[in-house]
Amino acid sequence: MDAGPWLAVPPVGYGGLENVVATLTGELCDRGHEVVLATVGESAQPAAERVSAFATGQFHRLAGPYPEVVGVAHAHARLVLDTLARHAAAGAPFDLVHTHLEVVGPAVLGALGVSAPPVVHTLHWDLARNADFYATFDGGGRVGYVGVSASQLERGPDLLRRQALGHVPLAVPPATAPPLPRGARGAHAVLLARLTPAKGAPTAIAACARAGVPLVLAGPVGPHPDVASLQAALADDRAPLGADVAWFLEHVQPHLDGERVRWVGSVSGRAKAELLATARAALFPVAWEEPGGTAVCEALTVGTPVVAMARGCLPTLVDHGRTGFLATDLDGFTDGLRRVDEVDPADCAAVARERFAPAVMAAAYEAVYRRVLGRAPEQTRPLTLPGPRTPRSGRAAAAR
Repeated sequence: MDAGPWLAVPPVGYGGLENVVATLTGELCDRGHEVVLATVGESAQPAAERVSAFATGQFHRLAGPYPEVVGVAHAHARLVLDTLARHAAAGAPFDLVHTHLEVVGPAVLGALGVSAPPVVHTLHWDLARNADFYATFDGGGRVGYVGVSASQLERGPDLLRRQALGHVPLAVPPATAPPLPRGARGAHAVLLARLTPAKGAPTAIAACARAGVPLVLAGPVGPHPDVASLQAALADDRAPLGADVAWFLEHVQPHLDGERVRWVGSVSGRAKAELLATARAALFPVAWEEPGGTAVCEALTVGTPVVAMARGCLPTLVDHGRTGFLATDLDGFTDGLRRVDEVDPADCAAVARERFAPAVMAAAYEAVYRRVLGRAPEQTRPLTLPGPRTPRSGRAAAAR
């Protein structure tokens, strides 16, 4: 299970992909599978083995120059290859690799051909982001894609769709307590997401102002998980701001007053659970075709009604009128926010238990794994990789 090098598994705060990997890994282990997790050193997710190329998550480097970012991804990919080779040499080769590392995962693993196990690659993102790759990469029958929603795959290029194995909806851990009834909830609404243009925070701010509902924004801004980190970067003239930070300063920060609109940064653990479970509503005013919607599942699991724009996968996650409301514009979004008291939190939790439980996701992936193992050509030779070369001595080595 290749989670990539960006955040710990499970994450501390923001990390939808890593939450999915943690949930799936735990459930597969409980179902008797032996799972080796490729992640970062600070991860705490139980597995048969954890391997890492970096001691800590490298998410803060994602806004850096391309050569630096791609180097991180490939250093992690080399770790995955070394782990495959080590297990093969010990006589215990892997049956399959499930990678969540965007582009680099399927590209590197697919290049190994029949010297490596077959590969499943989960698509967590808007496929337009790396359209050229997905339109041209052929996994040769040994790499198969899994979407996180049907709408995501429908927007993919022809070659990707021909290699797709279907979609598996996301899952989240079950709630630890019954949902709070309507009368016991707080007055606030929460937007749990990275603060980027795609997540639509200005729409949430405007709708809450119209409806007289306090808003809590919970998520990072660029690489900055909280107010202190962002303020430190702003005080450093040498630190590049990045597009997300510049957008936040222009479109969100002017509305922050500590009461009607608050930004609390990334939240995790008990603080995140309490913020969601006590909210009047969870808001998803997305301005893009949302591919997966992990936070929607998290909100419904604790019984919190959802108000969302009807884009991407969201119409498949929210039952309009039962677990929340869907809208197509600001007026409709505001109306949905005003009507959330019509939604029974117990209904939200019941739907989530049926559709977004870890066992549901794990069973679906087991079916995908069986399909991949049944169709892929068997590994024809043991996987071996060259080790580090020994430098030649003397002047020649110095010249190199």
